[in-house]
Amino acid sequence: MLPNNCSEFAQSPQVLIKKDRVRIYFSTRVKDNVGKYLSHVAYVDFEKDFKKIIKVSKHTVIELGDLGGFDEHGIFPTNVLRDGNRILAYTTGWNRKVSVSADASIGLAISHNDGDTFEKHGSGPILSASLHEPFLVADAFVRPFGDLYHMWYIFGTKWQKFSALERPDRVYKIAHAISTDGVEWQRNGQPIIANKLNEDECQALPTVFYRNGLYHMYFCYRQAYGFRENTQNSYRIGYAKSRDLVSWDRDDDAAGIDVSDEGWDSLMQCYPYTFEMDGTVYMLYNGNEFGRYGFGLAVLEN
Repeated sequence: MLPNNCSEFAQSPQVLIKKDRVRIYFSTRVKDNVGKYLSHVAYVDFEKDFKKIIKVSKHTVIELGDLGGFDEHGIFPTNVLRDGNRILAYTTGWNRKVSVSADASIGLAISHNDGDTFEKHGSGPILSASLHEPFLVADAFVRPFGDLYHMWYIFGTKWQKFSALERPDRVYKIAHAISTDGVEWQRNGQPIIANKLNEDECQALPTVFYRNGLYHMYFCYRQAYGFRENTQNSYRIGYAKSRDLVSWDRDDDAAGIDVSDEGWDSLMQCYPYTFEMDGTVYMLYNGNEFGRYGFGLAVLEN
């Protein structure tokens, strides 16, 4: 049994590499006393060949927020980063709203026991709504390059009712911020990835690595409306490359991955996370129904 009685979903897998194992953090769900979901952080430890599970967490990894907090109703996703003798966790905390379904902000939690548990760096977020990023600030991916911490994340541009009989759907884009300490961030609120579908395209979960003289970004994207009913509108994995971490050239045809002909990821691929271990680049990702059936692993061939 997972912590907090969670029993559904394994969303947004993110990696911490240890000496003898690979730890994969993910968000799982439990229903509260009124039948609505709460998202909690859990982890599973694999041997480095991914053939055997060593351990599954059975304790609370990060506490949810207090009443009225930005992460009161869930934490999803959590991006982890080894930083000296501590582990940083950049969390997406979300809370329910009345006129729309939810809002989100980015928080920070720190572990001093090699990632078993995390304590929050204050009860509020480190990145939240601003003048040019009015809501849904989420999905942080943080890595140091040079003398700076770089964060790629998403922000909401609008909520829109595409159908008079349904609740509004959100539109969000990928942006970039920099920091000298990993806590205070400079941002300009500008999308950095060109749209492929239309101006209402939703872009999520950026993940970046450096290889062969280029920075490579994988992310997922979908239509803003009809993505739950029509699998053609559901998430797919996109790709962009950059030489300077600022300007990105999108080329989804070069992503090298697409939905399967059948099975757990035949209708949707989403929430990618890339990492390098022992010279090999891997990608974790979710499949159908936003991770209801777990996550998979892909390997970069070239």
